Order: sequence, then structure tokens, then C-alpha cells
Amino acid sequence: MIVIFSPDVVPGGEEVQRLLERARHFPNVTPQVHVVQGETRSLTEVYLIGETRAIPDDEMSELPGVERVVRVSEKYRLIGRHKGQMEALACEYNGVGFEQGTFNLLAGLCAVDTRENVEKTFRALGALGLATARMGAYKPRTSPYDFQGRGGTCLPYVFELAGKYGIRMIAMEVLHESHVEEILDALHRSGNATGVMLQIGTRNAQNFELLRAVGQQQELPVLVKRGMGITLEESLNACEYVAVNGNRRIVICLRGVKTHLGDPHRNFVDFAHVPVVKRLTRLPVCVDPSHAVGRKDRAPDGITDLAHATAQGIIAGCEMVLADVHPNPAEALCDGPQALLLEELPGFLEDCRIVRRAYEQRAALAARH
Repeated sequence: MIVIFSPDVVPGGEEVQRLLERARHFPNVTPQVHVVQGETRSLTEVYLIGETRAIPDDEMSELPGVERVVRVSEKYRLIGRHKGQMEALACEYNGVGFEQGTFNLLAGLCAVDTRENVEKTFRALGALGLATARMGAYKPRTSPYDFQGRGGTCLPYVFELAGKYGIRMIAMEVLHESHVEEILDALHRSGNATGVMLQIGTRNAQNFELLRAVGQQQELPVLVKRGMGITLEESLNACEYVAVNGNRRIVICLRGVKTHLGDPHRNFVDFAHVPVVKRLTRLPVCVDPSHAVGRKDRAPDGITDLAHATAQGIIAGCEMVLADVHPNPAEALCDGPQALLLEELPGFLEDCRIVRRAYEQRAALAARH
């Protein structure tokens, strides 16, 4: 059960204390108080966890300051929409908004290789007016002999160059709790020249200790990728692990699922789930066409498979796109075949904007009818 207070009620206020006192009369029920930034307002929400069937809705809704009472309808209690009764979460970090209704392209190196390539990439992004990027410092690889990333040694110059070219947020995968600490330390040493969105990769979607760790820190937002071989519900519960440990600034990323049914693409593209995730949860949705498709073959219409898949995610309403770019993909140390050339980036960005406008027009049409 979720009790939502009116906007003028503060967490430590008399109204909340009265509810907590009433909740103590019900055995096996634990209350948790949260302040949540919704799409248009900040709200105090109290989660009553446990055996709540015996708690009358009317009794709670009639308490002073209570706006409404919501019965939990999904396993993911904190991130769920609960049959449309909860508004989307508003997410903002370092001047970048990434809540439902916004759109950001995070383009960059799948794996950092050289300082020169990092600078070329950030310079190209800055020239296009982009303030968001992706950069891989820690890379989980199937083979232990493949390139594993530069690790913490590249963080100082990545953050320095990001600040130089106006990049305000970088999506960066972490594999271990120590990587979170390493990133925070490097960010602070750089004078917070930029910001980082911690990325949970597909291989770690059920690494529950890592999910808890990124949830327990409150400074950095979190991007959770769908597990390559698990259900959508299991992936949403991965996001719930982050939320239940305290961090609500979460984006879920669809990146294709592992099955030969997707051949010749690298993975089976799952971007039709974008509206499903937005219907079931309060979270903004990202798509990663680079890792879903894994190639840049052109269709007879002259548009690449990568661009077509990107458009599928955007026309379905995603708020964020991850895209691999590289100054020289032939020399990339990781996933070169799917990386856009820097000179291809302006056309790719314009294509994204065309499709985004089409989505907004469709949404407006639906609202009218």
C-alpha cells in the first residue's frame, strides 16, 4: 500500500507522523517514508510494506493531508505505475533532464582506447550541441583475452575533456562496487567537471549486490540494461533493487535479447517493449540500438539497420538513445563494426530528431482523439 500526501505536506510533518502512528496498530507492517519528485511536483509518499490487506483504504485516505491511497498491483512496488495511479518520476542530474517526455542522445566510445579519440569524440558531440555521452572505462568481455577497458587510469582525462567540451553527463558501466567509489573520487578530483550516470550492463542485471550498491549511493543516477537472457519482469525487478535501496533516479535500457531468432542482427530487437515499460513503470526508457543490431548494413532505401532500429525505439516513445561512435571504427578495441563514424553523427542525430517529432505528433493526435 502506498499513501500519497498532498504537495504541502513535508516528511517530518504532523500529518505524516499521524499516519506512522496509525500504521503501528497493524501487525507485520513496516512504513517507509520517501520524498519523490514527480513530473510536476514533489510529493511525500509512505510505503506500508507487509501484511496490508487488513488496512482499510478509507481509514488511511481520510487521515489529514492524504491525497490518495494506492494498492500495489505489481511486484515492483517503488517503480510501478500501479494501473496508472502513480505519475512518472522526474529525473534531473547536473543540468540534464531524463524523465519521461524528454529526449537525449548519449553517443560515444563503447570502450575508451586513447585520449586522442576521447577528445575527438567529445569535440564532435559538443559541436552538435550534445551535452550527454557514453564512455566505457570498465568492459566485461566474454573472453578473458579480449580488451577489458582502461579502468580507472582513463577517468581523469575523460572527465577533464568532457568538461572542456560541455559534456554534462556520461553513461559509464560499472562492474563492481569499487568502480563506483573510483568514479566518485575521480569526479571530485576533477572539480566535478562533468557528471556520470552509472550503467549496469546486461551481464550484471541480476548481480544483486551491485544493484544494491548503486542504489545505496545517492549522488549518481543509474542506467539499468535489460538482461540479455531474462524476462522483462526480471529486468524491471533489477530496477526495483536499485530503488528499494534508496536511489530513484533510474533509467531502464532495452538492448535486445540473446536468441538466434534475431539473426543476422546481434540480438533480437525488443524496442516494442518501450510503451510496455512506460505503462508498467514510472521510469524513463532508453534504447541501445548499437548493441541490439550490432551492424551498419544498409537497406535498399539507403537507411542502415542501425538507424531503422533506433527509429523503432524513438517512435515508440523512448527518452534516451545510446549509440556507439568512434573516430576510426576499424581500430576500435571493442565493437567497432557497429560504431558510427564521427562524420555520420550529424545525419544520425537529425534522423533521431525527425522521428522524435513524428512521435510527438502521434502523441498529440492520440490526446485529441
